Amino acid sequence: MDNILNTVGRIFDIQRYSIHDGPGIRTIVFLKGCMLRCRWCCNPESQSFKIEQMMFNGKNETMGYDVTVGEVLQSVRQDMFYYRRSGGGVTLSGGEAMLQPDFAIDLLKACHANGINTCIETTGIAKWEVIERFLPNLDYVLMDIKHMDNAKHLEYTRQPNTKILEHAVKIAASGADLTIRTPVIPGFNDNVDDISAIATFTRLLPGKHRLHLLPYHRLGEDKYKGLERDYFYEGIEPPEMKAMKPLLEAAKACGVECQIGG
Repeated sequence: MDNILNTVGRIFDIQRYSIHDGPGIRTIVFLKGCMLRCRWCCNPESQSFKIEQMMFNGKNETMGYDVTVGEVLQSVRQDMFYYRRSGGGVTLSGGEAMLQPDFAIDLLKACHANGINTCIETTGIAKWEVIERFLPNLDYVLMDIKHMDNAKHLEYTRQPNTKILEHAVKIAASGADLTIRTPVIPGFNDNVDDISAIATFTRLLPGKHRLHLLPYHRLGEDKYKGLERDYFYEGIEPPEMKAMKPLLEAAKACGVECQIGG
C-alpha cells in the first residue's frame, strides 16, 4: 500500500460534491492529457499533458500540477461521510485518465483499500491491454460514444472510432457496470438517425447497459479565450429540451434504457 501512495500523476483539478459523474455524491479527479481534440470539448486545458497557463476570470491560472496518490487520497477521504450516505465515491475524468495508467490504477486501488467506490469517465481510446488493467479496480464505467460513423468521428475529434467501438464491446463483455454517454452536439449528432444508431449499438452490447444523452453546453467557451485558442462552436446555442425529447424517444424506441443528463 505504501508503494502505490507514492505514484505520481498530473492532474488539473479536484472537484467535490458532484452528482453528475456516477452515482451518489462524488469527488471528480481530473487528469491531464487526451488523444482526442473534440471541437466542443469543455475542458480544453485537459488536452495537453503539459502544464499550461490560462487566463480565467481575469487571473492567470496554472493548469496542471503533479501529485502523489497519497496526496489525492488525503483530499478525497475528507468526504467519506457523503460517499457512505449517498452511495457515491471517486470518479476519474480528464482529459483521458487511461493515458496515465500507473497513477490512475494505483489511485483506484487506494480508493478501494479505503472502502471508496470508484468510477471512470473514459473515451475508451487507450490500448486494450491498458483498459484491462483498469477494469478490476472500477465499480462503474462511463464511456463516451460520440458517433457511429468513423469519418465524421475523425473529422470532429481527430481520432477514428473503430477501436473505441471495439473496446466498448469488450468492456461490456467483461461484466463491467457500463453506461454509454453521448454528448448531443449541434451539427454533429443531434438528429434521430445518429442517436438511434448509438442506441442500437448500446442495446446490442453484451449484458444490459444504459445510455445517457448529454446536451451540448458552452461552459468551456471562455477557457479557449484564456488559452488563446479558437472555439469552433462560438455562438452556437445549446439544444432546448423540446429538441432533446425526440432524441430520447428515438433511443428508447431502440429498446435501450435512456435518459437526458446523468
